[in-house]
Amino acid sequence: MTTPKPIRHLLGISGGKDSAALAIYMRDKVPEMEYFFADTGAELPETLEFVNLMEDYLGKEIVRLNAGRDFDFYMKLHNNYLPSAQQRWCTINLKLKPFEDFAGNDEVVQYVGIRADEPERAGYLSSKPTITTRLPFREDGLAKEDIINILNESGLGMPKYYEWRSRSGCYFCFFQRKIEWIGLLEHHPDLFEAAKKYEKFDEKTGKRYTWSQNESLDEIFTRKDEIKAKAALKIDKKKKPKNLMESLSLSDDDDNEDGGCLMCTL
Repeated sequence: MTTPKPIRHLLGISGGKDSAALAIYMRDKVPEMEYFFADTGAELPETLEFVNLMEDYLGKEIVRLNAGRDFDFYMKLHNNYLPSAQQRWCTINLKLKPFEDFAGNDEVVQYVGIRADEPERAGYLSSKPTITTRLPFREDGLAKEDIINILNESGLGMPKYYEWRSRSGCYFCFFQRKIEWIGLLEHHPDLFEAAKKYEKFDEKTGKRYTWSQNESLDEIFTRKDEIKAKAALKIDKKKKPKNLMESLSLSDDDDNEDGGCLMCTL
C-alpha cells in the first residue's frame, strides 16, 4: 500500500515587507514550511542581503529558483524586447513557472502575504488544481501597521531599499515611478546605467522601447530635479509622511498606478 505524500506548505520570499513578515508570522505556526526565492538575476543588492538575513532568522534554507535561467536568458527568447505592463513575460517565466515547477504535482498549500487592509487583488493564484492558497494576514485581520510591527519586533526591520523605493522587484522594474528611477540613479548609478543599455530604438518602425512609459532613462536623468520637485509637491500636505517610504507611497508622478506584479512585490 502506497503511503500518500504529505501536503507541502510553501511560502515565497520576494524581498518585500509583506512576504518577510508572513514568513516570520508563520514560522512557528507551520514548522514544516518550505521557503523559496525566485531570483531573477536582476535583484537589488538590498534584496539579496535581506533574503540572506531572512534565511538566518528562519533557521531554514530559502531555496533559490531559476538557476541558470535569469532575466537575460528569457530576454533573448523574446527577441530582446522589453517586458511591459501589457507583456509581463518576466513574471511568467521568472516567478510563476518556477514556482509551479518547484511545487511539481504535489498537493501544496501556498501562503501569500495579502493584508486585511488591501483591496481584493488577483494575479497571484496558480491554475494548478493541486495548489491551494491561504492568506493568513487577511484571515487574521492584520494590516500594514501590524506587518511593520512584526518586522521591527523580529529585529530585522524593513528592507533597506524602502529608504528610497516603495516595492521590491527587479532593479529595472517597469512599474517603478519616475522618482524611484531617480532613487536608483542616486543609490545604484551602476544599475541605472545597466538598465539604460536594455532600452533601444527600432529604426525600421521608429518605435522606442523604454522602461518608463513614454520616456527614456536618459530623459529621466535630464529632468531629475524636476521629477524630484514634482514628487515633493504631490505629497498630501494634510498628512506629514513619517519617512521616505511613506512619501513614495503618496506620490504618483503621473506613472501607472498599477501596484506591480504580486508574485514579485509581496
